[in-house]
Amino acid sequence: MMKSHSWSLRFSSALNSTAALLVALAVLLTGPGCRTRPSAYPPKDSGDPYRDVRLREGDTVRLTFPGATALDSTQQVRRDGKVTISLGGEVDAMGKTPAELEKEILSRYGDQLANRQVVVTVSSSAYPIFVTGAVLRPGKITADRPLSALEAIMEAGGFDYNKADLKAVTVLRQNGNEIVNYKLNLWEALRGPKSTPFYLKPADILFVPEKFSWF
Repeated sequence: MMKSHSWSLRFSSALNSTAALLVALAVLLTGPGCRTRPSAYPPKDSGDPYRDVRLREGDTVRLTFPGATALDSTQQVRRDGKVTISLGGEVDAMGKTPAELEKEILSRYGDQLANRQVVVTVSSSAYPIFVTGAVLRPGKITADRPLSALEAIMEAGGFDYNKADLKAVTVLRQNGNEIVNYKLNLWEALRGPKSTPFYLKPADILFVPEKFSWF
């Protein structure tokens, strides 16, 4: 009887721990300030990850002037944080997103352009991504190129196939004052003949859950 009672206590404790873990995860993914996108792969907004990058020293940018291609240039953000404009000036680029740099250039040099338009494209930049859950090497990854969710998992050593639930991978992304989470079915991506990659953005958290099992 004592052994049976001890086993019951251990089983009850395990159930309580599992329940607590599930509740904590539910709060993280659906709590206040979070919004859940439709559970589909891939989400529609898997756009250019570099549009949200804040430029740093050494990042390579291309400045394109539609209607004045002679002004186009590709250069690195210098140590002083500036880039040179072919119109004869310099602009602070460090700390700005491509869209913010576009506005800065137009505010200072737009009157000299027949076509008031400039496009800033980031050719290379390094930004952090965090991979956790049922992967072999969870932790921080520094991406130096556009990286898809599947590629990030491979960089983290790949799935732990004994535990990973590939059909319910979650990407958490800060979007202003809220956290948006995207549900990915990477099992379909691995098995299907064609799939559209979901590209990660700076500071995304990629979570690979474990398959649910009582034993």
